Amino acid sequence: MSKGTLLVISGPSGVGKGTIVKKILARRPNVSLSISCTTRAPRDGEYDGESYFFISRRKFEEQIEKGGFLEYSEHFHNLYGTPKKFVEDMLEEGDVILEIDVDGALNVKKVKPEAVLCMIEPPSKEALYARLRGRGTEDEEEIARRIARADYELSKSPEYDYEIINDDLETAVDRVEAILNKEI
Repeated sequence: MSKGTLLVISGPSGVGKGTIVKKILARRPNVSLSISCTTRAPRDGEYDGESYFFISRRKFEEQIEKGGFLEYSEHFHNLYGTPKKFVEDMLEEGDVILEIDVDGALNVKKVKPEAVLCMIEPPSKEALYARLRGRGTEDEEEIARRIARADYELSKSPEYDYEIINDDLETAVDRVEAILNKEI
């Protein structure tokens, strides 16, 4: 039995998941962020073993056959997955956060029922739209796709252990930290 809590954070693009996770990691040195594997090439500023584990499609598929992932999926012709042994080893040392999409989160829960699922939600669809536009990283067509995806993701909230509305960042971070305290 592992020592740490496996906390899975999901939510629509633009809801603030990454910011919340960074703040938790800064507050709690005993919490680690899992690193996913991917078959896509590194982007500028990404490093193997830090941003992702960048591996070949062949190696990724071998790991699938060996049961080496807690969850995996394919997006835009690239595979992404959560390495099982890596997470289990980190759980021996303390709490671990996975920041993954809803489908991956629900698959993790099937493999590790003790995982704690936490959905980060926007205060409204309008607020989410404003955040996505404010980032300036997507065109209107991409924003529309992300909003449509958000509807699907938020429909899965009832399957999560906790739902947190991120209408105030510090309050949302405090709530995630309280969940970790309760689950330890």
